Amino acid sequence: MKTFDSQGIPHTTPRQSATFTQDVNSDIRRAAATGIYDIRGGGAKRKVPNFDDLLFLGASMSRYPLEGYREKCETSVSLGTRYAKNPINIDIPITIAGMSFGALSANAKEALGRGASAAGTSTTTGDGGMTPEERGHSDKLVYQYLPSRYGMNPDDLRKADAIEIVVGQGAKPGGGGMLLGQKISDRVADMRNLPKGIDQRSPCRHPDWTGPDDLEIKILELREITNWQVPIYVKVAGARPYFDTTLAIKSGADVVVLDGMQGGTAATQDVFIEHVGQPTLACIRPAVQALQDLGVHREVQLIISGGIRSGADVAKAMALGADAVAIGTAALIAIGDNDPKWEAEYNELGTCAGAYDDWHEGQDPAGITTQDPELMQRLDPIDAGRRLKNYLKVLTLEAQTIARACGKNHLHNLEPEDLCALTMEAAAMAQVPLAGTNWYPGKDSF
Repeated sequence: MKTFDSQGIPHTTPRQSATFTQDVNSDIRRAAATGIYDIRGGGAKRKVPNFDDLLFLGASMSRYPLEGYREKCETSVSLGTRYAKNPINIDIPITIAGMSFGALSANAKEALGRGASAAGTSTTTGDGGMTPEERGHSDKLVYQYLPSRYGMNPDDLRKADAIEIVVGQGAKPGGGGMLLGQKISDRVADMRNLPKGIDQRSPCRHPDWTGPDDLEIKILELREITNWQVPIYVKVAGARPYFDTTLAIKSGADVVVLDGMQGGTAATQDVFIEHVGQPTLACIRPAVQALQDLGVHREVQLIISGGIRSGADVAKAMALGADAVAIGTAALIAIGDNDPKWEAEYNELGTCAGAYDDWHEGQDPAGITTQDPELMQRLDPIDAGRRLKNYLKVLTLEAQTIARACGKNHLHNLEPEDLCALTMEAAAMAQVPLAGTNWYPGKDSF
C-alpha cells in the first residue's frame, strides 16, 4: 500500500546503501562504542571465488570412465619423500590441520586424533605443545613449530611423526595468534609457561631467523634433533604463493603446506580475516608452478588448506596439482561445532548455530573451543571421533567417485584438463577454460 506525505506526494521505497550495509553500520557502531577492534575466530565470511566456481567435465566419448564396483581408484599418499628416512604414509589425501590445545579442549583434541587414526590419516598439534590425549590417540601426529615456541621441547619433537614449521596462516598472513586469559587454565598455563588468566598474543615471526637463509639453518637443526627420521613441513599463508613456495623448497622443506584466506583461526582481528591474503583457489596454481619450475612437483608434496568442505573440493584441489588437503573448520563441524541442538544457548550468547565464532571467549556450548570443565564434558571424544571418521570416509568416497567419472585410477591422476570454470575470475585463478570455451584470462588465444 502506498503512503503519502502531508502534501499528497507518494513516499519512495527506502533503499539500503550497498556501501554502508547493515553489517557495516553495526561494525561502525561497535567500534565507536568500544574503541577496540573486533576479534573473532573462524575464517573469511565474505564471498570470494572458490571451488564451487569449478566443474569437472567427466567422461563420455573422448574419455572412458572407470566402473566403480570393478575398478579401483587409489587414494593413498606419501608425505615427506624428499629427505626424510620415514615419510608419513596415509591412506587418504585428507589430513587434519593444526589446531592448538588451548584454542580447543582436550576432549576435542582427543576426538581429532581418534577420528584421523580410524580413517588412516594424520592430525596436527597446533600452537601450545603436544598433549598426551592427542599423541596417545593419533597414529600419525605432525608437531607444529611456531614463532611462539609455546610448549616446544626436543622430547616432543622426537615423539612426532613430522614437524611443521609455521611461517604463516591463511586467516592472518603476517599476524600472530591470540589466546585470551579466560582460556588459559592451569593446564594451558603450565604447558605454555604463561601466567594463568592473562591474555596471550603470539609473535608473528620466529625469534631466531628473519628470512629463508635462516630457515634453511633451522630445518637442518630440526633434522639433527630428529636424526633425519621425520619429514619437515613448511606452512605458508596464501599471500605470495609462488615466491613463498620457491623459498620453502630451496630451504629444504619436504612438504609445503599452503593455507588460503578461507582458512580459520581460533582468534584474530576481523580485519585480518576479511582483508588480508588471497582466496585458496588463487594460490594453488602459482605454488604448483613453483614446484614445476624447480623440477620437484610430486617430490616435494603440496598440501592445500582453507575452506575444504566436500569430496568435490578435495578432488578439485588435487586436479589443480595438490598432493593432499588439510581440513580444520570442517573437522570441528564434524565433531559437533555449531550444532543446532545447542541453539538456545547460542542465542543466549547473542548468536546462533552456524554463526558462532566467538571461540576466543571460551563459552562454546558444544564443548569444543573452551577450557571450561563443565562445557568440555559435553563432548564425548569417542563419539566425536567416530563422526570425524565417517566424515573423512564420505569425503574420500566423493573424491573417488569424481575421479572414476573422469577415468582416473588415482586421485593424483586428476589434472586441470578435467576442469572448467563458471566465472572469469575462477578461470583466471585456476587457469582452466571458461565453460563452453577453450580459453581463460591470460591465455594467448582462443
